[in-house]
Amino acid sequence: MSLPSLEQPFVTGSMDSAAGKIPRIPSKLLLRDYWGTFKARWGVGRMNYCVDPGLYALGRPTKDSPVFVTANYKMSFDSVRAGLMDLSAWILVLDTKGINVWCAAGKRTFSTEEIIHRIRSARLQDLVSHRTVIVPQLGAPGVAAHDVRKETGFRVIYGPVLAANIPAFLTDGFKCSPEMRRVAFPLKDRMALIPIELVGTLRYLWIPLLLFLLLDLFSPGFFRNLFLKDVLLTMGAVIAGTVLTQVFLPWLPGRAFALKGWVAGLIVTGGLGLCFSLPVVLQISDLLLFPAAAAYMGLNFTGATPFTSLSGVVKEMSTAIPVILLSLLAAVVLRIIFLFG
Repeated sequence: MSLPSLEQPFVTGSMDSAAGKIPRIPSKLLLRDYWGTFKARWGVGRMNYCVDPGLYALGRPTKDSPVFVTANYKMSFDSVRAGLMDLSAWILVLDTKGINVWCAAGKRTFSTEEIIHRIRSARLQDLVSHRTVIVPQLGAPGVAAHDVRKETGFRVIYGPVLAANIPAFLTDGFKCSPEMRRVAFPLKDRMALIPIELVGTLRYLWIPLLLFLLLDLFSPGFFRNLFLKDVLLTMGAVIAGTVLTQVFLPWLPGRAFALKGWVAGLIVTGGLGLCFSLPVVLQISDLLLFPAAAAYMGLNFTGATPFTSLSGVVKEMSTAIPVILLSLLAAVVLRIIFLFG
């Protein structure tokens, strides 16, 4: 049996148990925790921002203390312990490969099998007198509660969407109000997703810009104008697809993220395109190219939000990607016709 390391920076001590030395952790987050979150939001060490799976003791839990299940993505882990404030509890961390609860449930790493394995591995039945584990509501798609109970004897109760509501959930006898079950996804939460998408896109931005440079070198007579236009419209598509799509998500038309990204891209890049006097064939090419690029960037958000179910993600991708590819192909053909036709 492998226990979480006591050498992790947020561990303040340990307690002896039937399963061995269990790391003791505080509910108060420190400056280094917030700094780690900030870096991960901007893609620095994001894929390694995780904690050891296993059982943790928050405060000074007893055999009667509740058991909360979470993912080993450190933001998920931190939100649970911070949400419990100064309470004492057990936190059972699943090995979700460093993925948050919502996404891990869709990827089946926050799963029935993993909960069963961790309950047995931690010898939870020897540590608590009750037979209940509290699973976050957003992890429900990956968990079959009846199988967990059949295999371990532990009943699964689904907690609130937000960890901040855990104290009220405990006070009300493990009951959630309708508000606690509702996924609001306000502007603050939407904006939290922007940095990682923006950084990931900018990392590869040199590829389309290099292609534009090479193509524009062949353009008759007005290379500087064309390349400046392509740079501005490329940046406009990036801002529209990675930033404005999330900021204005509730107000952009349609349900599909690709459509929302396309509309944002059309408004931004179409407006920028009006600043240049270009042949009609190039204008049409730009209208096919840049909004489609913004649509693809907007599509990236569909699996990272609670607005779309797993089946909805698959359906949107299977519909949107062929349309985006056809639009991009048509734009390239028109550009080549202009250059060499």
